[in-house]
Amino acid sequence: MGRTPRLTEAERKLWNAFPTGDFVDLGPVTCASDSPAGENAPKDGDTWGPERTIRAKVVSSLLLGAREAGAGQVPAVRVRGARITGQIALLGGTIQHEFALSGCHLDEPLQLTNATTRSIRLTDCTFPGLNGGGMRVAGHLSLSGSNITGTVRVARTQFESGLWLAGTKIVGDDGEWALYANATIVDAGMHLRNADLTGGVGLVGARLNGGLFLENATLRNPGKEALTADNMVVEDIMRCTDGFHADGCVRLRGARINGTFSLNGTVSSPDTRYALHMSHMEVRELYLKPAEPVDGVVTLTHSKVGTLHDDPETWPAKLRLNGLTYDRLRSGVKRRVEWVTRDPEGFRPQPYEQLAAWYLSDGNDALARRTQLAKLRARRQTQGLGGRLWGRLLDVAVGYGYRPWLAGIWFTLLLAIGAVVFGLNPPRALKPAESPDFNSFAYTFDLLLPLPTFGQREFFDPGGWTQWLAYALIVSGWILATALIAGATRILRPQ
Repeated sequence: MGRTPRLTEAERKLWNAFPTGDFVDLGPVTCASDSPAGENAPKDGDTWGPERTIRAKVVSSLLLGAREAGAGQVPAVRVRGARITGQIALLGGTIQHEFALSGCHLDEPLQLTNATTRSIRLTDCTFPGLNGGGMRVAGHLSLSGSNITGTVRVARTQFESGLWLAGTKIVGDDGEWALYANATIVDAGMHLRNADLTGGVGLVGARLNGGLFLENATLRNPGKEALTADNMVVEDIMRCTDGFHADGCVRLRGARINGTFSLNGTVSSPDTRYALHMSHMEVRELYLKPAEPVDGVVTLTHSKVGTLHDDPETWPAKLRLNGLTYDRLRSGVKRRVEWVTRDPEGFRPQPYEQLAAWYLSDGNDALARRTQLAKLRARRQTQGLGGRLWGRLLDVAVGYGYRPWLAGIWFTLLLAIGAVVFGLNPPRALKPAESPDFNSFAYTFDLLLPLPTFGQREFFDPGGWTQWLAYALIVSGWILATALIAGATRILRPQ
């Protein structure tokens, strides 16, 4: 800009402070108070006069090297309480100095697309959006505490340090996107603690090597996707805790979290296909304990979980588990059969098989059998009339083979009935001279067994209504024997 640029008093303060990196404070800030997020950002910055106004081109010129550094100093643009008029546009530029604004008001969105920069801090500021796709940031970007009325776009950006949006309030353009950060790489953590974002948050294909932190964050995109993070990779930890709330679908399809994913906030999206979409994920440890049951469908289909921690009291009413595998389950162990029955699309065998296999690996054979029995009962509802009738018979007779003692109860009950009835109404002997003494217990036993044992059935013939009882006992014996064979075949079949 030369030695005698036309600068206002406020601009000259910044110009003179740049070589040493000193902070320029242009006045107090009257803060907004409409919400906790962005509450320290100025609400009347657009009314500040010339004494607090700096043109964007002055800031851009300094960042691009219009002044030399002071000897032994680290130059930087550091301003508080300023109004920036015009647009800071550094598209494709190389910024070798730190850029820090605090409590400032920017009239226009920042344009930093494809720029290579040092750390940028726009804390407690008010501005209408940021375009920074393809940036290379040798440091971090902080928008903490700012009130942003426009989309923040940082897709394909690489941050050598972190991305900070703690306490940031963003209202996206037309409510479509609040934060668009697809394919972004962040090496030291992405922080959205206490943030309030209206519009979608896009993290598709992002790689967050230092974790993702959404404690007490509010994501608003009703009827759409509040968080879209397909194929995202998170190292260490992802936290949606301590007051986290999403009004809209939280979509993590195909995400990989090489650590712990904790969700104990609230998710509500009854008007989308899924409220919590976690299919095809890989999670080392999953804490799925929302403050209240998710309002909408939750899917974990075809995901792989190391250890799952959840709470039966907050299991969603609609839960898809087909294809889910896990190594360990914590809490609600005895109620898991109920857990796998909540698929809104109906019966799926795999969730039962996975649960039964886990019970067996955990040494709980009884619960494994209970799970297999529940699977067969659920399958019965999908069969035709014949299959349902035969299944009901197997269930009542021997519990599909998983409760063989039921056959003993039925046999004992029928034996007692027959012994009493035939004791009071003995059948006539077919060959009185050759027939043994009649024994109602042995006679009933012979009727119930497919093969006679005591030799009573061949020598006595019941009459009247007791003949029908004899027929019923014979048929019942065959049914019990068939059910026992079918059940034993099912149990003994290799899993």
